[in-house]
Amino acid sequence: MLTLILGGARSGKSALAERLANDSGHDVVYIATAQARDGEMAARIAHHRARRPSSWSLVEEPLALAAALREHARDGRLLLVDCLTLWLSNLLGDAAPRFDIERAALFDALSDLPGDIVFVSNEVGLGITPMGELTRRFVDEAGRLHQALAQRCDRAIFVAAGLPLLLKGTLP
Repeated sequence: MLTLILGGARSGKSALAERLANDSGHDVVYIATAQARDGEMAARIAHHRARRPSSWSLVEEPLALAAALREHARDGRLLLVDCLTLWLSNLLGDAAPRFDIERAALFDALSDLPGDIVFVSNEVGLGITPMGELTRRFVDEAGRLHQALAQRCDRAIFVAAGLPLLLKGTLP
């Protein structure tokens, strides 16, 4: 089962993903894409870390997401990826232009991975068109990524104010 959970910042999307993972009854591996490049991000990471059950495994992978999924996917295991927009930001800011390669590797990997995967991502395309070129590219690439991933997922959920809105599939 592939699930995509979208929402704005502090919408409750990560909490929903964590609840789905916890309720799955599967072994859970949390794949974190964030990098603590400043104090505010370090505090966000600490907040997420404190919420997670100690029984969950943690993999920190800011760039090579497809490789991490291939390495850790198993029957009876749920991979929780939080979050795709941080992964996208890491790739767009990486010195080597690897976004196209990593995106293609992600979609290729999804076709045959065992177990369940829950992807968390920020919906950033609901506001006005950004002024800067890099910001516009980020919003455009995030929108394309979400559309392509939603097509491949069994379930897609949008979260606002902590409330899930089912876009595709069924809620457990």
